[in-house]
Amino acid sequence: ASLTASDNAADPHLIKFIAACPKDGHVLDLGCGPGSSAAIMAQAGLRVDAVDGSAEMVAMASRQPGVTARQATFDQITGQAIYDGVWANFSLLHAPREDMPKFLAALHTALKPSGFFHIGMKLGTGAARDKIGRYYTYYGDQELTDCLETAGFTILSRDFGSGTGLDGSVSDWIVLTAHA
Repeated sequence: ASLTASDNAADPHLIKFIAACPKDGHVLDLGCGPGSSAAIMAQAGLRVDAVDGSAEMVAMASRQPGVTARQATFDQITGQAIYDGVWANFSLLHAPREDMPKFLAALHTALKPSGFFHIGMKLGTGAARDKIGRYYTYYGDQELTDCLETAGFTILSRDFGSGTGLDGSVSDWIVLTAHA
């Protein structure tokens, strides 16, 4: 099944993210997947750097109107005070736990002062592969909060829910928003 931008248009977290960024702000969609969120951001007037580790996802995202995507891994995100916002929506959950501190520190550095950060993760403990072989690291609320605060972020809000993943299984999730 292919995703279109309209599939994400009603995502309240995406609406909140767009509203938190300046009208012509520069944002990073980290782990952009097929680019549906990046397309909504671009339609809203944001300048979007869409990156994904998968060449197939980058190709799909690049076909979205207004989206330019490039292949990059989490450890290839560098730079200082570049972005008004970083959208890390269920992407960093694929990173090994031991690498999370350096990835969050690099994202904090890449954000402008008071830049807006969105992170979605699956709730739980440990790490595992799903039914289709993708690697996940699970976090509890306090552990994720501690990780963000250690990297220099100030937590603004948290939201919890449950949803069906690409492998068809239902998982509980957490979304934190923060300022750099």
